[in-house]
Amino acid sequence: MSIAGIILVFCGIAFALFGMIGLFRFRHFYARILITSNIDAAGMLLLMIGVALQSPDAAFAVKVAVIGVLSLITSPLCSHAILRSARDSGYRIKPGEKI
Repeated sequence: MSIAGIILVFCGIAFALFGMIGLFRFRHFYARILITSNIDAAGMLLLMIGVALQSPDAAFAVKVAVIGVLSLITSPLCSHAILRSARDSGYRIKPGEKI
């Protein structure tokens, strides 16, 4: 179990790093928030599963699972709220501009 947990933790860290690269790779706010929120959710899920697999205590694993579920629920909601407020404030991509 600990080897699988270590692999999942490193995969979660790798996903987070790919999310940071995506943050700098894309030019527009909408593309950046889309990529980083998706990669962040996947990285967090892998990281939480890896930590839960490595924990010797079942109560700690349950706490990590609850934190993971709450993170998976709130992360897309926060991204949606940010995108909606940007749209409502008038932020638009100019026609013909590369994404």
